[in-house]
Amino acid sequence: MIALDITILTGASRGMGLAMARQLLSPSRHLLCISRGTHVALAAEALQLNAPLSQWSHDLSDTTGAAQHLQAWLAGLEAHSMRSATLINNAGMIPRIGPLEACPPEELSAALRVGLEAPMQLTAAFLRATNAWVAKGWQGPRKVLNISSGLGRHAMAAQAPYCAAKAGLDHFTRCCALDEAQKPHGARLVSLAPGVIDTDMQVQLRAGDPTAFPDLQRFVELQRQGQLTPPDTAAARVLAWLEHPDFGTQPVADVRD
Repeated sequence: MIALDITILTGASRGMGLAMARQLLSPSRHLLCISRGTHVALAAEALQLNAPLSQWSHDLSDTTGAAQHLQAWLAGLEAHSMRSATLINNAGMIPRIGPLEACPPEELSAALRVGLEAPMQLTAAFLRATNAWVAKGWQGPRKVLNISSGLGRHAMAAQAPYCAAKAGLDHFTRCCALDEAQKPHGARLVSLAPGVIDTDMQVQLRAGDPTAFPDLQRFVELQRQGQLTPPDTAAARVLAWLEHPDFGTQPVADVRD
């Protein structure tokens, strides 16, 4: 049996997530995509490439359900059949744009669940399951890549839930990296800001109410001046970062560094 790389990717149905999924397809990698919906074209591409692909349709606001499903799936794998294991927490969402008091409670809750709680729950499940492999003698590399944002490091009006989720993502990555550094074969973790990408999220920002979103014109200008990175390019940069030999030495990073 040929050993496979295992990669788990959330938010893989569109934008940079879909671009990453397409670039990750390989006969030597089992790719598991977790999104609200499956992608028929991605499945067809995987079949054409003879690339192992699993797609789960799961709302990541159900954080414990997603984590339990992932842990059970990983526990069912044979450690000797895997060369490496990687988790990429890419999913996120922007709720109603405006001051915090104008954000509907259900949207605020969903943004924090999908953007912060889900990555924490999935990372915990990933580490629990793969720690069990290590306890049995498996010593392959384990990586967790959290897709963050510059807005997790620089506050912006009308973006409190999204900024808070990304700031939390950065800091929980720092904490887990410290925990894993104490272990003989600990996982390596990075929270990476991918730059400004031409995705549906940018469309949502440009469609904001200018009276509630003081920075709206900034996002309009980014598009007008051609400063938005295409999803395929952004995906390639992120995945290249994942392959850096020193991945994990800087737990919070930016592709533009």
